[in-house]
Amino acid sequence: MNKKSLESWSPWILLVLSILIWEGLCRAFNVSEFVFPSPSRIAQQTIEYRDVIAGHAWRTFWVTMVGFGIAIVVGVLLGFIIGSSRLAYAAVYPLMTAFNALPKAAFVPILVVWFGIGIGPAILTAFLISFFPIMVNIATGLATLEPELEDVLRVLGAKRWDVLIKVGLPRSMPYFYGSLKVAITLAFVGTTVSEMTASNEGIGYLLISAGSAMQMGLAFSGLVVVGAMAMAMYELFSAIEKRTTGWAHRGSQGE
Repeated sequence: MNKKSLESWSPWILLVLSILIWEGLCRAFNVSEFVFPSPSRIAQQTIEYRDVIAGHAWRTFWVTMVGFGIAIVVGVLLGFIIGSSRLAYAAVYPLMTAFNALPKAAFVPILVVWFGIGIGPAILTAFLISFFPIMVNIATGLATLEPELEDVLRVLGAKRWDVLIKVGLPRSMPYFYGSLKVAITLAFVGTTVSEMTASNEGIGYLLISAGSAMQMGLAFSGLVVVGAMAMAMYELFSAIEKRTTGWAHRGSQGE
């Protein structure tokens, strides 16, 4: 197995080893399934409750995608505005950083008062927790455009708008895709947290219900499903990134 093949298979090898160790420890120490279920028990309850899990997972997935889609639009627009102006960058960036430091779970009760229990708080929580990485990376990609390059383009007759659109945005694409891979995982976190307190559907609701019924295997099944959905979206964005920004990865492709 060459180095490239080993790198591609290494996550799966590590996952299998982790599951085997987990299963072995649960069996060796006879750990109660009500405390920490084994992978075999989680798999058993996943199959047993597959229809229930699928329904809640679909609800969590599409709600997350809606909130994430809004986050992309708002994040790109704000990032473009902030990154295209030094004044806007200096004025807005610190405020956005302070806003991002606020715990998003604290917004859920407020969103429930405003929008009621249901999809509204979940969508907005997914949006609030995921737009910041997108905004920051777009703004950083535009704001760190080399002054020398911009000067050369200005001499050649390019206007500020031309520089931003034709050079700044393409240069920001690797930052953008990097932010998407981070933001999508955060979006699933936001949706699940909101569903735990402000919904009667979704994986978050399933976690609370399973925990209260002492069905820990089912609760862990919900966690596995959320992780799998996040990982699938992460890999999707990675594949799109490699196809659209291959010029930014010349060194790694040549290995």
